[in-house]
Amino acid sequence: MKEMAEGLIRYPIQQYGYVVNDIEKAARHWVEFFNAGPFLISPHHQSENVTYRGEPCDADLSYAFGQAGPAHIQLIQQHCDTPSVYRDMYAQGEQGFHHVAMLVKDWEAERARFEAAGYPSVMELVSAARVAYMDARPAIGGFVEIYEDDGPVRDIFQQWKDLHDNWDGVTDPIRQM
Repeated sequence: MKEMAEGLIRYPIQQYGYVVNDIEKAARHWVEFFNAGPFLISPHHQSENVTYRGEPCDADLSYAFGQAGPAHIQLIQQHCDTPSVYRDMYAQGEQGFHHVAMLVKDWEAERARFEAAGYPSVMELVSAARVAYMDARPAIGGFVEIYEDDGPVRDIFQQWKDLHDNWDGVTDPIRQM
């Protein structure tokens, strides 16, 4: 494996992801504790072409997206025991830090670079862009999520930051996407 001193992570961390048991309760905690938010919840989220360890994956997932200062926060609730990148770290009823995410210019090259360093892609999907979860647990205790920086995903992240920056910290802290 490459040593982390060689700079495997070369892009700014855009997002911190957490697996949670109750997405609305967790979002409220982030609002109250960190002044994060507002959180946009996507219940039973559907992504395209989701694969887990090379096989189709249809895990029932809800996501919440918010902002805590300069950091984008993603909360993930898995409603089933279907094998997934989230169940790789947390069984039903467990929760905690899961991943950091970054936007990369050359998604395929970054994915290949992580794999060559010994951190394989475990789950891939298409959302606003191509996404791969690289298994960096031996190095950082979690995954590295690589988003293809194709413009629309950067715009979405910026919209969430702008929403936070213009929010009064009180009105509608939890919103549906």
